[in-house]
Formats: sequence, C-alpha cells, structure tokens
Amino acid sequence: MAQQGEGSLQAPTRHPLGWQEDSFWERDSLNEELERVYDVCHGCRRCVSLCDAFPTLFDLVDESETMEVDGVEKNDFFDVVEQCYLCDLCYLTKCPYVPPHEWNIDFPHLMLRAKAQKFKADGGSFRDNLLTSTDAMGKALTTIPLVDVTANALNKNKLFRNALETTLGVHADAPLPEYHRKTLRKQFSAAPKSPAPLGRTTGKVALYATCYGNYNTPDLGQDFAHVFAHNDIHIELVPKEACCGMPKLELGDLDSVNALKEKNIPVLAKLVDQGFDLIAPIPSCVLMYKQELPLMYPDDPDVLKVKNAFFDPFEYLFLRHKEGGLKLDFKETLGEVSYQVACHLRVQNIGNKTRDILNLVNDTVVHTIERCSGHDGTYAVKEETRAKSVK
Repeated sequence: MAQQGEGSLQAPTRHPLGWQEDSFWERDSLNEELERVYDVCHGCRRCVSLCDAFPTLFDLVDESETMEVDGVEKNDFFDVVEQCYLCDLCYLTKCPYVPPHEWNIDFPHLMLRAKAQKFKADGGSFRDNLLTSTDAMGKALTTIPLVDVTANALNKNKLFRNALETTLGVHADAPLPEYHRKTLRKQFSAAPKSPAPLGRTTGKVALYATCYGNYNTPDLGQDFAHVFAHNDIHIELVPKEACCGMPKLELGDLDSVNALKEKNIPVLAKLVDQGFDLIAPIPSCVLMYKQELPLMYPDDPDVLKVKNAFFDPFEYLFLRHKEGGLKLDFKETLGEVSYQVACHLRVQNIGNKTRDILNLVNDTVVHTIERCSGHDGTYAVKEETRAKSVK
C-alpha cells in the first residue's frame, strides 16, 4: 500500500469506540497508543490553538531531556488527558490524520479511553461525580418548594461560594446555572397539529427536554414548542427521560453512560416507531444520540434508529423551510445578532443552520462566533481549570 500524505480526498470516518473489548482497558496498550498519537501530534502541532491539552503536551515534550515524546514520563501522559473536555474540534476541523488515513488518529476518543481507565481505577472525586449527576441535582433542587430559590441565592453569595471552593473545589467566580421549580415538564404546552411530512421530516416531533432544558432553562424548550406549533409541526415532550449521559462520558464513567442509555433508548426508539422525529435544545445532548452512543453501540438497532431520527432544532426547521414549510411572515427585525456556535453543534457536520434560520428574519444581520465559549461542560467550574477556561 502506498503511504498516504496529509489529509485525504475521502470524508473522515469514525471507528466504534470498542469499550466492551478487553484491549480497551489494558494500561500498557493505552500507554503505547498515547505515545504513538502524542508523537504524531508533537510533529504536527496544528491543534495548538484549540484546548489546553495540546499546549500541555507540547510543553511536556519540549521540556523533556530528549525533546521527543520518549522523554516524557508515562505518568505525565494523563496531564494531557485532564485538559481534554471532548469538544471534538481537533478531529473535525484540524487533524489531517483522522481515518481513513493510515495513521488512524482519533485524539478525542483516545482521551476518552484514558479517562475511562482512570475512572475505573479511582472512581472519580466526589465533586466530579456530583457535578456530572445533572439529572439527580436537578431533581433535588426543584422538587421541594423554595429549595430552588435558596440554591439560586446561595450561588450568588460570595461567602458561600468561597466556602464551596474551599470544601468542594468549585471555583468561586464560576457562574452556576439557576434552577427552577417550575420545570419544563411542569409547564410544557403545545397545541396539537396534524402532522404534514416534508422531505426527511415527518412533521411530528418529540422534544427531549435535557437536564439543562428541563431544570435550568425551561423557557427554552417552551419557546421551541411555540415556534414549532406556529409552523404547524406537531410537538410533544418525550414522556419519560433521564440524562443523555454526556457529562458521565466526559468523566469516563462508561458504566453510568450504559445505565442511562438503557433508560432512554427504549423510550426514544418507541417514539420513532410511532412516527416521531426527535429534537433536543442542547447541542451536546443531540451529539450524544447522533454520534457518541452509536459509536459505543454500533450493532444496536434501536440506538441506530434513534440516531437517524434525531435532529438539531434549527436543522429541523431548515429542512422544513427547504420544502416550503416555514412561515416567514415575521413582524419585527432582530437587528444585529451575535451568535456563538457551540462546539458540539459544529462537529455535528450539519452546517450553520441556526444562522441560516436567523438570516430569514427581515433586516437581520447575524455575526457568527466560531470560538469555544469557555464553559466546556464541568471544566469551567472546577477550581483547577477555571482560569484556563476563560483564557
């Protein structure tokens, strides 16, 4: 076989994660792969402007005795892993050596493998397990009256936040989301519509609320319901759901991801069988069902069924628009809008559909910002990584 150069005329592909294979969990095998991939990255350095994983790696190499990867201590390999929050941008926008290139570089999923081995070995800290239990946190803070109000007030109290940083390692200056007792599930309403299929869409949508959309920003999901109903799209809430598992995936807790998948996929697959398309307001949750779960369970027909029925909300609206199914009788302009494109939306590879929909509004100018917001899941609230997240 002739050796390939940088890049490829073929579209990037992604191999299954292989987390259920014994070799995935072998430490020596992991260290060999980390050394191989780090060596390629060290010789390339295109990703230096992305997350701090790459500057951390390059500093380790440059400060070693050999100034090569073989001079870096194996124990220091995980310094790089800790700076990766699985945004996926290196894979989708920078790396010239992703499959089908023979070097077969999948940096994010190698970091995920390392995170999974680390979590299996030490179980994660109390703080990290708590922060990634978004569904449990949401239920605890929105079920009993006034608990949400108290939590929101404490999160703005400097003395409390300083104590939280000292005891738990949650940075005192990191913004924390508000909680609302009147969750999306408690307030959701949408007028029933007669489904009208257009193109790839059925015109019948089930909204997966997500933890953030349900407990923290319930107005977001309700606004989507109003927009979809206005455009004669039938929309309902998914009748029962748990967290999508993305926070646990970023922690490396694959057993918890599996448990959440077992709760969600049967419900969502049944909805697809009933003719529903699926949407969610949070890009990370959409990516979980479109990409991460299918790569964890490539042979599960229900997972693939859900994948093929899941849409970003603005992707869905734009598909309807292409078939003449979107009402464009806007009453007001939006003026100039700055729109930050979420990393987990960019890597869905669907184009900039939010911008395209906003541009349909009369006399509206959209300025897109394709840089990381700095939040990065739990990365931005941790004491040790807060400064890097805002850099």
